[in-house]
Amino acid sequence: MSATAEQAAALGRDAAAPGSAVLVGLLGRGIQSSRSPAMHEAEGRRQGLSYVYTLLDTDRMGPNPPSLGELLRFAEHLGYCGLNVTYPYKQEVLAHLSALSDNAEAIGSVNTVVLRNGRRVGHNTDLWGFAESFRIGMADAPRDTVLLLGAGGAGGAVARALLEAGVSRLLIKDIDENRAQSLTARLATSWGSERATTASDDAGAASVADGVVNATPVGMASHPGTPIPLQLLRPEMWVADIIYFPLETELLRAARSLGCRTMDGTGMAVFQAARAFEHFTGLAPDVDKMHADFAAPKRPPVRG
Repeated sequence: MSATAEQAAALGRDAAAPGSAVLVGLLGRGIQSSRSPAMHEAEGRRQGLSYVYTLLDTDRMGPNPPSLGELLRFAEHLGYCGLNVTYPYKQEVLAHLSALSDNAEAIGSVNTVVLRNGRRVGHNTDLWGFAESFRIGMADAPRDTVLLLGAGGAGGAVARALLEAGVSRLLIKDIDENRAQSLTARLATSWGSERATTASDDAGAASVADGVVNATPVGMASHPGTPIPLQLLRPEMWVADIIYFPLETELLRAARSLGCRTMDGTGMAVFQAARAFEHFTGLAPDVDKMHADFAAPKRPPVRG
């Protein structure tokens, strides 16, 4: 699928010409297992671009890594077209940007930064990524009451996607109760206080939930464990996790062993990456092929 001038204009940039050099990356902590480089670079090659996607992993930058502001300046000086942003910088990055897209401003979180003409424009592709994944993977799942674990950058996007998908009552739980209450208050401005509430305890919320979504980093390779006690899971629940490294988190493994319907982070990872690729290049990617790239055995990115 090729981009039209209209599509490129909607993204605020000209479409990248064949042979163009595109340098982008992922900024976060503990991201060495990310499949983003392989997905992005393979799609870049299909589009005829000289496309390089790097990892800016602050866990690999020594005991005193550069600040977020310094890393953004570094990327600008080296000619990056943009950055994906992941844990723990999706909200911190807001203070370093020139402008926000409407959905990034509404969510209060950014996972894609376009660097162009001296400006840093923040977008959020997580909302669309999770929404598409949920639409496909949980089309007929009951959604009267859903427990959302995590009210940080990813949690804000997932919360809106769930409410837009028709969840009647969203229970929000975070280890930082103030953060959960803040997200609940923001959601209430659009959906009303009856649609989103802060959960006071895991057990009470899980006992009435049709489904559980993990939007915390707990379960990542760099943050092992489970976001709630596993004994709170019930066979009739569905369980979704936005983590994709590893694809089978301890939470999902336990849920599957109980017979729960589950959804891993593959769909969100692919769909958010596809939308980010559009922002970086002005070109519409082939989502099906990006999905195949994601599922392929992990191998080092191809350069040149």
